[in-house]
Amino acid sequence: MFSKILIANRGEIAVRIIRSCKEMGISTVAVFSKADAESLHVALADQSYCIGEDSPLDSYLNEERILSAALISGAQAIHPGYGFLSENAHFASLCVKHGIAFIGPSAENMERLSDKERLKELMANAGLPVIPGSTLLSSVQAALDAAKKIGYPVMLKARSGGGGRGIRLVTREEEMERAFHSATAEGKAAFGDGGVYLEKYIYPARHIEMQIIADEAGEVICLGERDCSVQRNHQKLTEESPSPAITPAVREAMIRQVTAAVKKVGYQNLGTLEFLLDSKGNYYFMEMNVRLQVEHTVTESITGIDLVKWQIRITAGIPLNFTQADVRLKGCSIECRINARAPGKVSFLHIPGGPFVRFDTYLAVGSVVSPAYDPLLGKLIVFAGTREEALRKMQAALCELVIQGVDNNIEEQLTILSDTRFQTGSYSLDFFAQ
Repeated sequence: MFSKILIANRGEIAVRIIRSCKEMGISTVAVFSKADAESLHVALADQSYCIGEDSPLDSYLNEERILSAALISGAQAIHPGYGFLSENAHFASLCVKHGIAFIGPSAENMERLSDKERLKELMANAGLPVIPGSTLLSSVQAALDAAKKIGYPVMLKARSGGGGRGIRLVTREEEMERAFHSATAEGKAAFGDGGVYLEKYIYPARHIEMQIIADEAGEVICLGERDCSVQRNHQKLTEESPSPAITPAVREAMIRQVTAAVKKVGYQNLGTLEFLLDSKGNYYFMEMNVRLQVEHTVTESITGIDLVKWQIRITAGIPLNFTQADVRLKGCSIECRINARAPGKVSFLHIPGGPFVRFDTYLAVGSVVSPAYDPLLGKLIVFAGTREEALRKMQAALCELVIQGVDNNIEEQLTILSDTRFQTGSYSLDFFAQ
């Protein structure tokens, strides 16, 4: 087992990883930009190093400075969290080259699964149903030809990256040229890759993701699903597990197919397979995230399994000590993402408490929210025996959560939870379109 880990991230996820490391008796090293000098993850870590200016390119995306901090501090491994370098195969290979373990899949695994076009082909060959789509598109005309075969409406999607960027809905031929140029430009700017492809637009649909964990011995376990269908501009706002739209029979089928597919492609470590679920209960594979997800917390709540600890253990070569038959999905967990609407400084903070209420955050009184980074302030997570109880618990916790000095979306989350569609579990990806 590692004795010292560097966390190559910031904000709530850096704090989250540090806490798991402390519970495991592992020393931690924080890296930070000048904007984050007073951040909570810096204070909690055993060592810390400033790696640059506010811009992510000068700090949290600067591979050389992060590796230098790891080597100087004597860290044996680097945990990338999510975002930034978490799915960067080049960085993972550099870590190994310098004798530092990368906590996540191998560079080879990431490289092989990062091409969404190739990944869909692999998963289809492994037995998963996939969304009808195209190969990589070389031109607007190629996109028009592919859309004619698939049938409108279609989704133009960037080959690389995620987070809702590089995605455009195209409902008719006349919209294709503008959407193509817009999606390729956004993909190039965000991920350094302007490649795009087409998928059939499934409507209405829900966004369902299956959490898997796989060790070096080839054991693959699925920890159930998460419903992430409440989104605005492809950005998730509220997640829950289990999904109110998934029947036990569909869940069992998805678990069986997902574990078989992951074994076939030879993936190791933590991963998430994302699907679209249509109104008839049919599901279609979209993509795979080869990292820790923001919403991993709801899976932890209903399984009692610390996913960060298992990421670390698997990277250290420790096999899973439980099987698929040991996994029990109990109760219901809901997560609300609390986002900033504008930069600011926290003047007052009250965090709700009580049994099975959790707020993962980096905030404290005096914390400065910088415009340079993701607006996520924290994640409010509740767990209860039933979905009805979990809804009431989350509404009470949101009413108790107070963040002054930074404009935020707490009231919006309360509106989402009080909506009849969410209350009844009948919502879909068009939640904000109606």
